[in-house]
Amino acid sequence: MMADLVHRQVSVIAATTTPAALAAQAATTTIPIVFETGSDPIQLGLVGSLNSPGANVTGVTSMIVEVAPKRLELLHELLPAARVMALMVNPEDRALAQAPSREVLSAARRLGMEVHVLNVSSERNFDAVFGNLDHLSAKGLVIGAGSVFNDNIEQLAALTVRHRVPAIFEFKNFAVAGGLMSY
Repeated sequence: MMADLVHRQVSVIAATTTPAALAAQAATTTIPIVFETGSDPIQLGLVGSLNSPGANVTGVTSMIVEVAPKRLELLHELLPAARVMALMVNPEDRALAQAPSREVLSAARRLGMEVHVLNVSSERNFDAVFGNLDHLSAKGLVIGAGSVFNDNIEQLAALTVRHRVPAIFEFKNFAVAGGLMSY
């Protein structure tokens, strides 16, 4: 798709996911690229610095890696007796799964907790993952970032209610749909 855009000599490429931004960057050094990502664009190699992105790439980030551990901390404040939690990530989106998982696991160690990382690559996996939470003795759930979760907020909120598992997600509409909280 990116090769086609470059061939057409579009004026700008808007990349709204990390994989799209990386693909656009690999496809052209001349067409301006504007990205939105939840990862650190410096660490991804998209830009040289936040102040001076350089080259033909610029954009915004929500710094999911830095916020993910805070979500676990907030859930822990709500459930201080809980020693086991779960983190749901999409392993196919490595930028939004690996570093946030590492940071959440580190925060869990500091809090004296155990966190099970649950890999979900499609909404078809939701029921099985939620069904496994009891088996894992997970008392709360941090829902990771990415389109597989963003596109299914209402379904995720309904599953947290049905399985009676307190959960936190990044967007307010998760709480509006019936999920416990967002941050």
